[in-house]
Amino acid sequence: MKKTVFTLISISLLAGSLGQVVMAVPAQAGGSISFNVAPRSGAEADLLATGLRAYSLYRDLKGGDIRQLGNGNSAGIAQGGRRNLGFIRQQGDGHSATLQQNGNDNAYGIFQYGRNTDNNVVQRGNNGIGATFSYGW
Repeated sequence: MKKTVFTLISISLLAGSLGQVVMAVPAQAGGSISFNVAPRSGAEADLLATGLRAYSLYRDLKGGDIRQLGNGNSAGIAQGGRRNLGFIRQQGDGHSATLQQNGNDNAYGIFQYGRNTDNNVVQRGNNGIGATFSYGW
């Protein structure tokens, strides 16, 4: 648990330091909140890509990886192209996520915590970088 919280805080701080426009869904009872990180410049993209790749090295992830802790979760990754990195982390119950990458050198991470969050991401083209963080209650 400590390691997961530390990882989430580290990635969140990295994402926050990018000065991104954060898209948040209003909180409501029995709902969820999410934000997406999408770099606006080459320097921001390099920073986020480095963070995602460092995370993948730390966790010993290769290409595409799904790790789930909880019950009733579902996830899928489809990749077409070369040198893509995609991962989905789900901790809690009732999460659903898909990640589709078409092109080369894309990197994306989906992080879902709590319960009942749903994210579906499609990357097309080359050198796409991003992350989605969700928490449901």
